[in-house]
Amino acid sequence: MIAETIATKQLFLGVPILAEGRCIGVISLVAFSEQSQLLIKENTAIFSDYIKHIAQLVITKLVEENTQSYGLESIFLNLIDNMDQGVLVLDENNYVKYGNQPALNNLNLTKKDLEKTQINIRALSHCKNSIDNEQQHIISVGKREELLVGRFNNLQSHKLFLMSFYQPHSPTITPEANAIFTGTIGESSKMLHIKALMSRIAASPSSVLINGESGTGKEVIANAIHKLSNRAKSPFIAINCAAIPNQLLESELFGYTKGAFTGASSKGRVGLIEAANTGTLFLDEIGDMSMQLQAKLLRVLETREVMPVGSNKAIPIDIRIISATNRNFEALIASNEFREDLYYRLNVIPLYLPPLKEREGDVQLLVNYFLELHAQKLGVSYPGITQQAMDCLNSYHWPGNVRELSNLIEYLINILPDGGQIDTDLLPPNLQAKMNNTVSKLPENNATMTLESMEKSRIEDAIKRLGSRKEVADELDIGIATLYRKLKKYGLND
Repeated sequence: MIAETIATKQLFLGVPILAEGRCIGVISLVAFSEQSQLLIKENTAIFSDYIKHIAQLVITKLVEENTQSYGLESIFLNLIDNMDQGVLVLDENNYVKYGNQPALNNLNLTKKDLEKTQINIRALSHCKNSIDNEQQHIISVGKREELLVGRFNNLQSHKLFLMSFYQPHSPTITPEANAIFTGTIGESSKMLHIKALMSRIAASPSSVLINGESGTGKEVIANAIHKLSNRAKSPFIAINCAAIPNQLLESELFGYTKGAFTGASSKGRVGLIEAANTGTLFLDEIGDMSMQLQAKLLRVLETREVMPVGSNKAIPIDIRIISATNRNFEALIASNEFREDLYYRLNVIPLYLPPLKEREGDVQLLVNYFLELHAQKLGVSYPGITQQAMDCLNSYHWPGNVRELSNLIEYLINILPDGGQIDTDLLPPNLQAKMNNTVSKLPENNATMTLESMEKSRIEDAIKRLGSRKEVADELDIGIATLYRKLKKYGLND
């Protein structure tokens, strides 16, 4: 039965559970978003067959037990047992009362372990949509912690955790994963070196110059240094020197007094240098600052005083300056575009931020972080990603660095149906081309096959060998919904 409620914009697909001529329950899918409604409408037969299959499993289990009457709890436990989705039922003290086999597999537990194991579940991050959507959760099992995606609900005196079909490929929580939201994401050798250096220099008042390509996250690193320092409770003020015209940049940095120039505010204005007092001033793209302003900034660094435009009175300041650039200072100094004395003042502690292509192993950490970040921002469920898609992202050279990766993940979440899984067919053409180049480098007998023909062949082979669609999905490392979408795509529904 499929029904659409116009007033609430919901679509309902339900199948009754019939036992001995009586309806003892209904298994249903409810779509709230237009994308989910369209997905169900286009695949009504597939979803109906799947739900009927689950209903039949419940009835079979009831018959096998040969019991004349069943309570509601027994029916629900049978239903949970036959779900492909992991489910945990906890009491008010967070002890697990029940868990089905998929949940036990995700947590690497046995039925006996549940009798003596206390489990604590907490969201990795909090947002207003956390109740309505799946998100990442840290599950503490004794001293061990796992990262799983799912939805956590309170049901009277019990708690229910519904796990997503799509789980992170590296579920174990490491110190790196616990620090994932501090801004310095990465466990490559180069990023570990940077983190160690940041820890050593954080307490120092000395200036730091961060050099790196555009999009590598220089402001993120500057902010992290500030948060690690004893100035963390004071302001962190950031300004992009290349984004503001030079005639305005001076008043932005130094501030101005009442009537200092035509168009000035009648109340004057506090400059960013003074606003950052006792804190940190981050000057991004410092190489684009004019020579005139460079001279004034040098004086601030030497005297630790700032003189607002139109004032004859200097204001004492206590700030730390962190600057950043993607330009070559040696070339700028040689062409008289940058003061050498200011460069040495800024470059007391040099820090080089490597491009993403040189950070081996960090792409996957960043992908998981941005999936969480953008899913929250867009108010959707945490999406899955296939291993094949992750492999493609890992092999890409990322000319736009971390910023490009963030933008790509945001794009993919926007076009993905809520609750879906990111696969290679959703990737943009430039990454698809990368995949095709990889195929062209395969041995001669395989190079003539396209990626789609290879995928279709794998699915056909798995269907012939395995007994259920769930086993096929497990072997291919994709979700059951993704499998049905591919079966339709390749005409393999029969």
